[in-house]
Amino acid sequence: MVSGDGIGERTVKKVSRRLLPFLFLLYVVAFLDRVNFGYAALDMNSALGISPELFGILSGIFFIGYLLFEVPGNMILQRIGARIWISRIIISWGIVVIITAAASNATELFILRFLLGVAEAGFFPGIILYITCWFRKEDLARAVTLFMTALAISNIIGAPLSTWILDNVHWFGIAGWRWLFVLEGLPALVLGVVTWFWLTNRPEEAGWLTPEERGWLSQEIQKGATRQGEKNTGFRAVIRDPRVWHLGIIYCLMTIGLYGLGFWMPQIIRSLNPAFSNFGIGLVMTVPFIIALLAMLAWSAHSDRTGERVWHTGLPPFIGGIALVVAGLVRDPLTAFLMLVIATAGIYCFFGPFWTIPAMFLAEAGAAVGFAVINSIGNAGGFIGPSLLGVVTQATGSVSTGLVAIGGCLILCGILAAGVGGYRPTGPAP
Repeated sequence: MVSGDGIGERTVKKVSRRLLPFLFLLYVVAFLDRVNFGYAALDMNSALGISPELFGILSGIFFIGYLLFEVPGNMILQRIGARIWISRIIISWGIVVIITAAASNATELFILRFLLGVAEAGFFPGIILYITCWFRKEDLARAVTLFMTALAISNIIGAPLSTWILDNVHWFGIAGWRWLFVLEGLPALVLGVVTWFWLTNRPEEAGWLTPEERGWLSQEIQKGATRQGEKNTGFRAVIRDPRVWHLGIIYCLMTIGLYGLGFWMPQIIRSLNPAFSNFGIGLVMTVPFIIALLAMLAWSAHSDRTGERVWHTGLPPFIGGIALVVAGLVRDPLTAFLMLVIATAGIYCFFGPFWTIPAMFLAEAGAAVGFAVINSIGNAGGFIGPSLLGVVTQATGSVSTGLVAIGGCLILCGILAAGVGGYRPTGPAP
């Protein structure tokens, strides 16, 4: 007979190896298809006559479609299972990204960016919910962070790849920014089909685990849910819970920084050194994301080791916000770039610890709605951040004031996160 510890170690390793690399790959493709609009802008904006203010709006309109359909999307996922619904999401967004290559004016881009948000709605909170069904609370921050390293990896891969396509792929006389959407949309179609066969909805259905391992994992997940001691299972109960809205506002302030900086970074780097080629910009952009990747892995591991979540959530955006304010105020390009590196690391270190917090007080049925509500509120920041930078850049002729503004949002994010400690549940730390 294998000891309980032996079963646990073996099962966690099997689940991690089976699910996390694949979920990671899905999120790399998802995030790249979401933000490659920023890389395309290096050539697309001049080709289609798109102003900085309009580019900010076009970048952010994705999140309006995402916000409107996210909660119902996650409720559908809870009913029919992750395998079917996630497959549908991935194939849908791949089709929309490829069609974006044919856009000939701002109106068509506006419609397609909105539809991309509708197509992708529910993907991220659905995956987070899916992870909570497979990992114990003590393993959750690490699992979420390993999944969310895709944010950094997608930029480490995507920045040089996307800018290389811009400079070098002009097949059949078609502009490189159009090929960018085609070539980076195709992997989603393939992965959507693979998802159908690879994902397993719940531990009890996992034929790739032994009966003993399935029983152990199901019992551990259930024990974790029982320790929460709360039954926020209904839609109304969840949306009336002030903790859900508190977390949503914190996440919104974070995404203002994440997407404000994310969509505009190629143009920010160009402003620091106009002599850079598109591919040169892509190479320079890998630096902050490599450092952010290493930082978020170390930070989440420390959070899991100590069991502390609140300060591990709040401190990184606070420091990152200060760095972003400094980046907007200084005139030395090297100093500004170093501050962008610190800000990027601060943003990315936030995610692993943050997404363990809703599981502290949301029972499984309520978690489907809770994760979606938090992410929906948060993704309003995905519209605010790029739009804010666009408006400020158009008005001032520089992105510096916009960086100060979104830096202030990150500082406020860190301050509000300190209040999360007030509704920690009693019992063992997750």
